[in-house]
Amino acid sequence: MSENRLTRELENRTQQERPKQWAPAETLPEPDKQAGFAYRWIRVSTLNNADPRNLSGKLREGWEPVKVSEQPKFKLLIDPNSRFKDNIEIGGLLLCKTPEEFVNQRNDYYVNQTQAQTTAIDNSFMRENDARMPLFAERKSSTSFGKG
Repeated sequence: MSENRLTRELENRTQQERPKQWAPAETLPEPDKQAGFAYRWIRVSTLNNADPRNLSGKLREGWEPVKVSEQPKFKLLIDPNSRFKDNIEIGGLLLCKTPEEFVNQRNDYYVNQTQAQTTAIDNSFMRENDARMPLFAERKSSTSFGKG
């Protein structure tokens, strides 16, 4: 009986793939990530009207435009009439990158801003507290479903 069986090495165990299906094209393709950098599409124009204020603000924050040579898969997608010849602009959006540590510092800044504002509001609210009728500042939320 064992003579009729094939050894496991000779058995073919390839899996059959599902047939690929059509999907609509992405409006903004995802760039190939480079370690240590965060990527973002930054608005440079709206309805063919330039938005220099937004772009200059983002550049001052540390975002820098990505060169076509860094992302060769975007070579065919680039608008030939773009103001940013060596960079990647699609539909009024410019692909930019910045070090991840800048993004983390920015996130920490806004977390601290939010916490300071929340503390200020709580202090203002609790100033109205009276021992005869105490106020509560609970920071909990709950979800309940109807009983039926």
